[in-house]
Amino acid sequence: MPKIDFGGVTEEITTVEEFPLEKAREILKDETIVVLGYGVQGPAQALNLKDNGFNVIIGQLEGDEYWDKAVSHGFVPGETLFPIEEAAKKGTIIKMLMSDAGQTAVWPKVKECLNEGDALYFSHGFSIVYKDQTNVIPPDNVDVILVAPKGSGTNVRRNFLDGSGINSSYAIHQDFTGKAKERTLAIGIAIGSGYLFPTTFEQEVYSDLTGERGVLMGCLAGTMEAQYNVLRKHGHSPSEAFNETVEELTQSLIRLVAENGMDWMFSNCSITAQRGALDWSPKFRDAVAPVFDDLYDRVKTGKETARVLDVCSKPDYMGKLSVELDEIKNSEMWKAGAAVRALRPENRNK
Repeated sequence: MPKIDFGGVTEEITTVEEFPLEKAREILKDETIVVLGYGVQGPAQALNLKDNGFNVIIGQLEGDEYWDKAVSHGFVPGETLFPIEEAAKKGTIIKMLMSDAGQTAVWPKVKECLNEGDALYFSHGFSIVYKDQTNVIPPDNVDVILVAPKGSGTNVRRNFLDGSGINSSYAIHQDFTGKAKERTLAIGIAIGSGYLFPTTFEQEVYSDLTGERGVLMGCLAGTMEAQYNVLRKHGHSPSEAFNETVEELTQSLIRLVAENGMDWMFSNCSITAQRGALDWSPKFRDAVAPVFDDLYDRVKTGKETARVLDVCSKPDYMGKLSVELDEIKNSEMWKAGAAVRALRPENRNK
């Protein structure tokens, strides 16, 4: 496997060139891969596996909306779609792709379905790392592995279909069979990873929980709202405030960062924008650093986990969640966003 220099730190990376799909098929040819949970990551990983020719079945609560979704995607009840326990009994690689709270709820039943030599697969380290809260403690006679795509289920599927693949991390928590690493790399390639990099269950969950609460979602949403509100307070129209806050970022600048890096983007904007960005970037960095320190501490000590398990397991959670999401959707900022998106050329021509 090639070693890549990441800013002076060398890491071992596994690419699809070194570990081709044909090799993954040979390693997994006798495996039955069970995807438990057809919500966020489940559909993408299951469909990618199916399209790549692997033996995959779905386990889902019978008759709910996700069961119906699996049916609409071509999975057949009684053949490739089963209730959770029945599916788990049929598998040799059992993918725990339900929500973190959902994994905690079904674990006692899933545990009873595991056979010696099975692989218990996760795409997030949550349940294993915070076992004192989740009670997810695997038996000693199974492999416990992780492949964590660095993107939403939507992008795991989208990148697979356009041939670009998705970056994924991988980890081995328990190697009972002596073949856990090759199983892990094979399943990572099988779900459409372009390359895989090693981590641990602990490092994956600490970085993931910090990232989604921080730059990837929470910080991004909060920072956008703060700038939008300042512009509106000073008399800028909703259209102008949204375009300067969100549209230009998502439709232009972030693409340049993705393609060539922040330094290139700074080098290819106006001198005024460049100077302002260079001057103000350290101010924002220093202002939010204490918030990130607090966030990482809460993640590592399990306080964020406790919050998720407590709130998300309540029977009225989905109703309250809908209210929270509707507040965002119906805010002036995101109503302006809907209007701006409708004006994009590709949407005007529909």
